[in-house]
Amino acid sequence: MQLKTEARPLLLPERAFVVQFRVGTDMEHRQLDGRVEHVVSGQATRFQSPEELLAFMARVLATLRAVPDRRAEEVSAMTDEE
Repeated sequence: MQLKTEARPLLLPERAFVVQFRVGTDMEHRQLDGRVEHVVSGQATRFQSPEELLAFMARVLATLRAVPDRRAEEVSAMTDEE
């Protein structure tokens, strides 16, 4: 059986975040207040704007890009063998 990784990107836990919004968050008016946590590392921060939320995620994901993604390599190896 051949896995088709090209059709869908892999959704790895290393790239997962939990985002919690406080009462009073108003997405339509870009008034955000909450907390975001990277699932695997446990790194977390509070945010009060979409920019702060995305900046944290970008920082965490940038550090992941510096480390080889072993799961993606394993899946690629599996598809190459078949």
